[in-house]
Amino acid sequence: MPDVANVSKIGKQVIAEVERAVVGKRTLLEMMMSALLAGGHILLEDYPGLGKTLVARSFAKALGLQFKRIQFTPDLLPGDITGGYIFNRAKNKFELRKGPIFANILLADEINRASPKTQSALLEAMQEGQVTLEGETLPLPEPFLVLATQNPIEYEGTFPLPEAQLDRFMLKLKVGYPNLEEEKLILRRRRERKQDEVILGTITKAGQLLELRAAVETVHVDADLEGYIASLVHATRKDRRVAVGASPRGSLAFLKMARANAALDGREYVTPDDIKRYAVPILAHRIILQPEFWMANSVTDEVIRDAMEKTPVPVIK
Repeated sequence: MPDVANVSKIGKQVIAEVERAVVGKRTLLEMMMSALLAGGHILLEDYPGLGKTLVARSFAKALGLQFKRIQFTPDLLPGDITGGYIFNRAKNKFELRKGPIFANILLADEINRASPKTQSALLEAMQEGQVTLEGETLPLPEPFLVLATQNPIEYEGTFPLPEAQLDRFMLKLKVGYPNLEEEKLILRRRRERKQDEVILGTITKAGQLLELRAAVETVHVDADLEGYIASLVHATRKDRRVAVGASPRGSLAFLKMARANAALDGREYVTPDDIKRYAVPILAHRIILQPEFWMANSVTDEVIRDAMEKTPVPVIK
């Protein structure tokens, strides 16, 4: 059974391997690795061409996980994701043909381009880790992670994710543009390897990742810090600019992410900074503003910042 030191060691090895393909995104990779250790789904929202698919594929390779990708389009049907029963004429019976959702890491590319009916095919899988087909419940492989992407600049022909589905994503992250030196490094690495694909090694396997998750569960969380999490989430519900505040699922996301962040850092205990670091990625997509603030993109961040300033930070010995 791995301990917290092993979680930190292996987690950093995985990040270092992914960094061979993904340049200059250390903070993003640390947050995604923590989410993988915490068992949460991730929503990446950013412009095209910034490496969202590359990040997902690289993590799958380094972790030794089965990877499947679905390009979401308006004509995509729920059965295209989950699969279904197909009649086999040779055997004269119906046989199950599993869809791409039966994987360890599912990349749902441009998820907001599909209809709400198709988007809802992921709901049961994301929460219960199972799929129901023709009344039969089928478990998904463990671990199971949905990594969804959406483009923030193209809204024509898209369907915004319903709040119930947004709430199931543990984190909402942005990739961001590389700086000038990082972009030069991307060009130099491509020139030197003489091919597009980066050949990555496998650091761990699915079974070992589950053991690392079990080790994360041993990280100590002080009762005062649990109170801090609850107060922080509760503050989002009392703000006059907010129509619907963060749910208890948001509180649980704080607990899981803080533990995973501490373990990745090699600590057996959580500090307030482990919680503060994930305030925006955990809360931003869970807060629904009053209609008069819908057009102001910065209001959500202001609500979160005000909640953090108003919530007293406990002193942990």
